[in-house]
Amino acid sequence: MKKTGLAKADAKKLMGKMVAPGAAGFGNADNTVIDKREQRKRDQALGLVPFAVKLNDELVKRLHALATERGQDLNQTVAEVLAKGLDA
Repeated sequence: MKKTGLAKADAKKLMGKMVAPGAAGFGNADNTVIDKREQRKRDQALGLVPFAVKLNDELVKRLHALATERGQDLNQTVAEVLAKGLDA
């Protein structure tokens, strides 16, 4: 393999690491990535159930803004908003 081919292969490996799950920790020494099976077990232990919905883009932006304003996870914010709406 030529030198340029090796350089391309190295670049592809590096780009793959940057796009891979857990890429937020790229370049950091702390690369703790929880696999999906372990995360599912943790969620089940907390009584969480996956619930997918399609929402209007503007509504999603408002939810994200509310979550960042409160400093909470988006899941927690949506759960609180739903609970308040259902109780009303």
